[in-house]
Amino acid sequence: MPARYLVTGGAGYVGSHLVRALAVRGDAVTVIDNLRQGHRAAIPEGVRLVEADLADTAAVDAVLADGPWHAVFHFAALSLVGESMREPFRYLLENAGNGIRLIKSCVRHQVPRFVLSSTANLFGAPETIPIAEDAAIDPGSPYGESKRMIERALVWADRVHGLRSACLRYFNAAGADPDGLLGEDHDPETHLIPLAIDAALGRRPELQVFGTDYPTPDGTCIRDYIHVSDLADAHLAVLARLDHASVTYNLGNGQGASVHDVIRTVQEITGRPVPHRIAPRRPGDPPVLVASSARLRRETGWAPRFPELRAIVRTAAAWREAHPAGYGD
Repeated sequence: MPARYLVTGGAGYVGSHLVRALAVRGDAVTVIDNLRQGHRAAIPEGVRLVEADLADTAAVDAVLADGPWHAVFHFAALSLVGESMREPFRYLLENAGNGIRLIKSCVRHQVPRFVLSSTANLFGAPETIPIAEDAAIDPGSPYGESKRMIERALVWADRVHGLRSACLRYFNAAGADPDGLLGEDHDPETHLIPLAIDAALGRRPELQVFGTDYPTPDGTCIRDYIHVSDLADAHLAVLARLDHASVTYNLGNGQGASVHDVIRTVQEITGRPVPHRIAPRRPGDPPVLVASSARLRRETGWAPRFPELRAIVRTAAAWREAHPAGYGD
């Protein structure tokens, strides 16, 4: 019998790449997604889609009752940091509330393993780069705080009920499925790489570069970009660890790329200039954010297949060029 997995938010960007990885290896997958940010077209053939919101506890319970489940992967969440600063209580209520209700349902239906798509935004402006798991936690936004609340709920779910969990903390998912079947399609789009690609392709106005006077080699912010397929691999790699104990891992490439690095790489890959202009700094943007994945590599053997920025941008550009309307194509 194939292993059975439930993936919340499995029609979204990162979740859909994990769903495909599970389906390709022959696992039985069910997705819960309200399709508010996800896309029905991102669900592979043979994967069951339950269109429901996690706030609908009856719908979630009905799915979990159809067990047994090998694990639940939880991606479904509001995820715009800037928006969370404007609507903090919405993020805390929806992300943390729905996450905790899901954990409670998993305990009730005796799900043995839970993998959380968490965030390195837990660390705010860290003192040491790359960021290790023992860095001081000081969430940089209500979005980060909401993920922290779910992480703490999982600690108690393990201590009291034995639900083993893995929390994966990462920054910037980027790139697209190397086979071109899946990609990034957000509305609005807020991520630098697709914004730069679309500016190069003439599909949106010039890119804004928020500040060029940071204490970095070229004056622009440095961020950690990790290929979305590598993230999917990491979610699979931690499952074996949950046979023994709950785990928490920071997840990144270990090296960052500046805004100017991204612009130059997009120009090289597309063969087109990226129209851009310098804008004032955004409040709260740290100069450098890069997560370490040393512990994850050491304990699971995981290693990124697409660690170079060029490979990340190449797959992202191929998707954007082939799908100008995203999944609407």
